[in-house]
Amino acid sequence: MRKLLLFVPIILLAACKGSRPATESTVKEPVGQVQRPAWVGSRPVSDGYYVGIGMAGKNRPDVLETAKKNALNDLASEISVTVEGNSLLYTLDRKNQFDESFTSSIKTTSNEQIAGFELVDTWEDGTEYWTYYRLSKAEHARLKAEKKAGAISTALDYHARSKQSIAAGDLRTAFDQDLRALLAMKEHWGENDLVDVDGKQVPLVNELYADLQKLTSGVQLTILPERCELSYANHFKRELLITAVYKNGTASRDLVQLPLFITFPGTGGKVTELKNTDAEGQARTTIQRIDAGAQVKEVLVKLHLDELISREMDRTLVKALVSSLTVPEQRAIIDLKMPKVFMRAQESNLGQPVNDSGVALAVREELTTRGFRFVDREGEAELLLTLQANTRQGGEANGFFTAFLDVTYSFRDRKTQEVVYEGGKQGVKGVQLNYQKAGLESFKKAIPEIRKELVPGIMNSFH
Repeated sequence: MRKLLLFVPIILLAACKGSRPATESTVKEPVGQVQRPAWVGSRPVSDGYYVGIGMAGKNRPDVLETAKKNALNDLASEISVTVEGNSLLYTLDRKNQFDESFTSSIKTTSNEQIAGFELVDTWEDGTEYWTYYRLSKAEHARLKAEKKAGAISTALDYHARSKQSIAAGDLRTAFDQDLRALLAMKEHWGENDLVDVDGKQVPLVNELYADLQKLTSGVQLTILPERCELSYANHFKRELLITAVYKNGTASRDLVQLPLFITFPGTGGKVTELKNTDAEGQARTTIQRIDAGAQVKEVLVKLHLDELISREMDRTLVKALVSSLTVPEQRAIIDLKMPKVFMRAQESNLGQPVNDSGVALAVREELTTRGFRFVDREGEAELLLTLQANTRQGGEANGFFTAFLDVTYSFRDRKTQEVVYEGGKQGVKGVQLNYQKAGLESFKKAIPEIRKELVPGIMNSFH
């Protein structure tokens, strides 16, 4: 076990308030000044009482209140708090789940709240005001035990409701009730007392924390189909069915209104969806507009743990508390099958054919890199690509020549002849020392923009 001497928060009765650490004077009495009482010069020692001595300078406007606060905080500092081995607070600290400052805050604010203290004496001179409080150790122990019994009763009630909720498939409420039970016992996280739960003697706080872990780890998610195949035939769109059940041994229960977090790579960046399961423990999502260039193409579905935490709770505390819980997830691979393409291209630079310097080659490279398959016969294709790119003279000034490039392209369904996607660039400007070079320069400027918009435009056209 570890012994910690903590400054603890004060709840004052009969108009008493919280305190700051006490300050003891070590200044010797000036000659001729009123004799200080013994408790000012030497701290009293008592087997039956906790003692608090506080002093404040009279130059303060709140001298009485400050002296009282210092005395009560000094009293509180005498109360030794034990953080027992195998307690929740000890375990969390050992696992480094709370950083040092957070652990210190929890220990300070959640261990002891005292009441029942009494004023013994006060003393003052021309510059200082002193006050002396004490608290019966027996009375403190009685009040503490009484308060702890109330906390245990509240926690057990929440825990019983949690079990009823999970039996009905309502994990959201079950998690909330167990979390409230754990927070009701916050002042006793450093203890390891046994209580009766379902006919067994168990350490209550640890039992509540273990039940939270059991609730999340018992969630099983499935995705159908297990592999999400997207192709031109289904317009690169597929609905997935997600099922959530709670497994406890051989028994299972559909989970209703379970918050789910769904992500997959989209053409505009990562797509994020928040869904809740229905009355049958199911949710549906549509996968579409997938980023063909994404290195990892998969759908991720996981329990949205943050949505299980009620908004009025101390979210910083609770999030740190639940950070080590198992968060169930499921993944489905996205199998993206790009269509077969047959391309017809007509390109010229000021009326002269363009070969490897044109847009068509860049389009072919871009589509091939993204998985499109080019075929030599029209009858084998799913998409027909028609591309035209031509330059025209723009004029000459000061020895520099200008040319403009106009590009159009369209993708049509081979069977229906309907336009699937079309685009282009008009008036792309190139400037060089002659018209021919200016035309080639305009091709160079147009190619990067066409590469950038081509595949996302095709993928977004299916909706």
